[in-house]
Amino acid sequence: MGKLAVVAVGGNSLIKDKAHQDVRSQYIAAHETSEHIAAMVGDGWNVVVGHGNGPQVGFILRRSELAAHELHRIPLDVAGADTQGALGYALGQNLQNELRRRGIDRPVAAIVTQTEVDRNDPAFASPSKPIGSFMDAAEAAVRREQDGWDVVEDANRGWRRVVASPRPLRIVELDAIKTLVDAGVIVIGAGGGGIPVVADERGNLEGIEAVIDKDLASSLLARQLGAELFLITTAVEKVALRFGTPEEEWLDHMKLSEARAYLAEGHHFARGSMAPKIQAVIEYLEAGGGAAIITDPSNLERALRGETGTLITPD
Repeated sequence: MGKLAVVAVGGNSLIKDKAHQDVRSQYIAAHETSEHIAAMVGDGWNVVVGHGNGPQVGFILRRSELAAHELHRIPLDVAGADTQGALGYALGQNLQNELRRRGIDRPVAAIVTQTEVDRNDPAFASPSKPIGSFMDAAEAAVRREQDGWDVVEDANRGWRRVVASPRPLRIVELDAIKTLVDAGVIVIGAGGGGIPVVADERGNLEGIEAVIDKDLASSLLARQLGAELFLITTAVEKVALRFGTPEEEWLDHMKLSEARAYLAEGHHFARGSMAPKIQAVIEYLEAGGGAAIITDPSNLERALRGETGTLITPD
């Protein structure tokens, strides 16, 4: 099947702007992304696709809040599972259609994927990931008292619920994904970082209210599958040092040691966006990964040819 690449697609890349948030618009955006992934397959790559789901989970939680007077609320782990199904359907169908258009006979399967985390992860003691809609102070107080939510004021825009973002430890469906990959199936898995679950003393799993970083989970999946390439698509064509400042510097290439140093300096990469992507790449390369690329979806093929994007390699 050729070399294996794990491609982590940003959830925001499926939403072009506020005017194109509906399901049909996301489906059209998934088609554009699928064209580039199909081109990779045509060039001989075997591909596993991960994806973000932040905006989509937010939509589900908002619907749940609006309907709370009539219907039960949707737990966060179930919302993650829902988005894996919906986005897996959109990406999978588009990818199947695009492969067929190119005359490539390869099956595609989306796997509802659980990711195990440690119930004692320090992140649970200090939830920091905002989710859901904004609230006023009175509603936030009610949610804190009645539902046990952790709530914080968000940049003077109102109050929001925050949840833990623990580190991914294990992709539960790893063996199933490996079996499919070995059989030549293009797999969509670990969507949204995976459904967060914890194990009891007997190894039984249960869902937990948390959000797992999709780049860290995709990095873990790439390591466990032995992928030769880890590719992250995001909103920018290349990685920049001092992004958004007059001293901004776009990077064509970084070595692992340079990526570590830049991340440690603390001011190059935003904590909520590029920093976890660089951390995910570092962990992949430290475990023996071949190379990583960060670019935007429309430049994926050019980046694979070395024409753009940021290539990160071992020292």
